[in-house]
Amino acid sequence: MSSKSIQGMLVQYGGLCLVLVIMVGVFSLLSENFLQRATFTSIANQIPDLTLVAVGMTFILVVGGIDLSVGSILALSSAVLGALMVDAGWPLWAAIPVCLLTGALCGLFNGSVSIGFRIPSFIVTLGMLEIARGATKVVTDSQTKYIGSKVEVMGDPLPYLQLSPAFLLALAAVLVGQFLLSRTVFGRYCIAIGTNEEAVRMSGIRTAPYSIAVFTLSGLLCGLAGIAQTSRLSSADPNAAIGLELSAIAACVIGGTSLMGGRGSVVSSFIGVLIISVLQTGLAQVGVSDANKQIITGSVIVVAVLADALRNRFGK
Repeated sequence: MSSKSIQGMLVQYGGLCLVLVIMVGVFSLLSENFLQRATFTSIANQIPDLTLVAVGMTFILVVGGIDLSVGSILALSSAVLGALMVDAGWPLWAAIPVCLLTGALCGLFNGSVSIGFRIPSFIVTLGMLEIARGATKVVTDSQTKYIGSKVEVMGDPLPYLQLSPAFLLALAAVLVGQFLLSRTVFGRYCIAIGTNEEAVRMSGIRTAPYSIAVFTLSGLLCGLAGIAQTSRLSSADPNAAIGLELSAIAACVIGGTSLMGGRGSVVSSFIGVLIISVLQTGLAQVGVSDANKQIITGSVIVVAVLADALRNRFGK
């Protein structure tokens, strides 16, 4: 990585962290209960599922795709975990691999159909959104599967640290994802595919396996996010994660990942997750209604998209 790229990355991280610090300062002035350890540990323990999904979404956006099915894949993976543990009596350690496999297979289907048949990923994943959500309702019989303490091991905060294993796992996924994207041949090829796929093909590199692998990775992370959410809620809800795909895309765009492909950072997407979570928590603490929270959050997303469009237009 060149010194210019490192400098640009540090500027991007610094800008995002500055926004985060300003938001924390504003909400601390507006609410006397905001600037407390309990607030920040609560935010940290609520974001593992969104963080894991955002890591996968970053890779998909980088290669020039988009995935609208991540929320439904998460719900289906969670439903499989719940059904195996509640209905079949499986232990957690045996149900987890099947849950992860469910997510990975959904991602593999998305990538294979989209890349193999050259169908826009928007259309394919929109179909998967409905397929996975319907399958979730079939698996759970449209009823919440209450699992209880058997699945809470990942969601319960650790003593003294007050952070859940799920959060630490999500943080590890961010670090591994950033290393994979910025320090490996796989990551460089993903960026190149998103920048100019035809040029990559002309150089003799088969782009299809890399793009399919990215969708499969995203599906696998959705399965992991399903475990994290199920652990936090102690249950598998057939209506879980509705709209999560929009939050994941928003976090990535706020973090500077381009909707046009070819540019992105997993760490920046994680900071985007933090910005969204701090914003929503702060607005709730100062008594803003749900309707107004949606308006404000949506406005922030629009501003981020406009900034991305301006960056692309002026080549920044």
